Amino acid sequence: MHNIKGTPYYIAPEILNGNYDEKCDVWSLGVIFYVLLCGYPPFNGSTNEEILESVAKGKFTFEYESFENVSKQAKDLIQKMLTKNFNKRISAEEAL
Repeated sequence: MHNIKGTPYYIAPEILNGNYDEKCDVWSLGVIFYVLLCGYPPFNGSTNEEILESVAKGKFTFEYESFENVSKQAKDLIQKMLTKNFNKRISAEEAL
């Protein structure tokens, strides 16, 4: 796959480089899980360009009050799903 398509909040970093596989979907699901648990996305910005810059960096945190009561297992799964290097990112099969 080589086309760049997606919503800035949910797009995986490797899509921005135009070379990706099915693990980009694992990234997007990790973003969805993060949002479901705290109510806001892990990668932010005021514009699409700023959001994409944040995604490209791949850095996020669980240090918000919203994550106080989230289990270590849930945070660990999200961490594995939002691993910037897609070769090291958990696969859908491994997540089961």
